Amino acid sequence: MLYFEIKVSLSTMRGIKKLVLISIFCCIGSLVMAQGTDSISPQKNSQFKEALAPKKKIDTIGDVKYREDQFYLGITYNLLSSVPSAVNIRGLSGGIHFGFLRDMPINKRRNIAIAIGAGLSFDAYGNTLFIGERQQEETIFTILTNEEYDFNFNRFSTAVIEAPIEFRWRNSTPTKYGFWRVYAGFRIGYAYWYQASLKQENNEVSQTDIPEFNQTRLAATLSFGYNKVNFFAYYSINPFFDGAKTTNTMESVEFKTIKLGIIFYIL
Repeated sequence: MLYFEIKVSLSTMRGIKKLVLISIFCCIGSLVMAQGTDSISPQKNSQFKEALAPKKKIDTIGDVKYREDQFYLGITYNLLSSVPSAVNIRGLSGGIHFGFLRDMPINKRRNIAIAIGAGLSFDAYGNTLFIGERQQEETIFTILTNEEYDFNFNRFSTAVIEAPIEFRWRNSTPTKYGFWRVYAGFRIGYAYWYQASLKQENNEVSQTDIPEFNQTRLAATLSFGYNKVNFFAYYSINPFFDGAKTTNTMESVEFKTIKLGIIFYIL
């Protein structure tokens, strides 16, 4: 009986030992597999995700679709041409012009463009050519010489609505705000208001009805420079007056202007 009990115990111990060994091997195998999965899986997963993830598109529309110099403001000194030799500048002779131009680039780099817009120009021409009227409503053009006439000022003033057109070159980029530019253009305008005025010590004359005055204004323009401040030139193509002559010298009066000044470009 004792022998049987010992035999049973030995067989039981052997079974338990086998179970323990099997359990140990299973645990070790699980750990090895887990480590292998942890070391390999993240890399494979990341590669898989990168392969599936779409490439991000870089939005460059805001950089590429830029425009330049769409608002302008200019100040000029006004010279006279095509006037009788005795007519000189005297007193205030200058102007201011401003407006908007739609910049339309015509090449891929967008440094060559055409611009069309609208603006206003206010000018005064202080000079020694008096423009008045006789009783028969006939316009008179008289040269004011220092020997015969004493006056405080004599000027011809205009207010013109303009449509500027420009062909533009510049070396700008989307991120470069200081650059060189050369803009050549043409302006067509209409003088919706004009006035010839003379002031003496005890006398003032104002003339706003001048049949000889050509209200349509045509001019060639050129501006060039660097950054915001640029040189500006304006040359009137057609004369101010058609068929006008001075009453005291019978010289032809065409009256053209050359404006020289500076122009500021914004945005």
